[in-house]
Amino acid sequence: MSKKIIFMGTPLFAVPILKSLYQNGYPISVVYTQPPQKSKRGQKINKSPIQGISETLNLDFRSPGTLRDNEEEYKFLKDLNADLAIVVAYGQIIPKNFLNLTKKGFFNIHGSVLPKWRGAAPIQRSIMNLDNEIGISIMKIAEELDSGPVCNIYKLKLDNKLNAEDVSEKLSLLAAEKILDNIDDIFEEKAKFIDQDHTKATYAKKIQKNEGRINWNDEASKIIGIINGLYPSPGAFFNFNGERYKILKAEIGNGLGEVGEVISDKLEIACVNNLSLKILEIQREGKKPQKISEFILGSQIKKGSIISNV
Repeated sequence: MSKKIIFMGTPLFAVPILKSLYQNGYPISVVYTQPPQKSKRGQKINKSPIQGISETLNLDFRSPGTLRDNEEEYKFLKDLNADLAIVVAYGQIIPKNFLNLTKKGFFNIHGSVLPKWRGAAPIQRSIMNLDNEIGISIMKIAEELDSGPVCNIYKLKLDNKLNAEDVSEKLSLLAAEKILDNIDDIFEEKAKFIDQDHTKATYAKKIQKNEGRINWNDEASKIIGIINGLYPSPGAFFNFNGERYKILKAEIGNGLGEVGEVISDKLEIACVNNLSLKILEIQREGKKPQKISEFILGSQIKKGSIISNV
């Protein structure tokens, strides 16, 4: 009898992993993804990246709004009687009663070095925390969020030049490679799963837009972490003369000045401890992103301006 795999995922992060399984001959019986979302103006319906690739690969997919108390999906998966489920940034918690609907269990690829950064935003939180490493953990899903036993962890080094988009792509490609090293052992029950040390667990709560507001009294390194961690969305920002400006890329400098003061014609802003922030790419509200050399040609933010924390 052929094997049956359920794949559950939603964002671009999950796409290389689904493609890797498919292209290497692993039978995907059904794909679950979040339902299409209306655009902000409500004029366009946006499919998830996983729905898009499922249609391209001609894979059956389902997109229920929720699995909780969903008798139709429960019956569907029970009748499917799949061997296992691979879950990658699905965006829904799998209900406890669903976890017994496959022969081997539900397995999650999580974007952190567990037990650190359980939860919704591990990549962003890791960068914002100025961690020096990040990784993916392959774990068996348990009832409590991201608390299940782990069979393998694969790590990458972090530095202040990588933003969340860069890191997400690197981890996604790493996961697409490493799932192939693990899935047969999971099928054959040879994979060794080790319980996490729950006393060392930290949580990566969902990102809120207001976390992007820059406080010029923070260390320059912390500001860089916010810029990189919240790129491309929701983004790190400051306000000047009633307009919002999103900083897309920056580096630390050694310029001196009052905290929040623009100390050069190239939009270098003084921070605490005799350091500064050199803005390299910026986006004015409602406008396209710009390199700083282009932005300063028509900017109202001049040398000597003070950018407040409000």
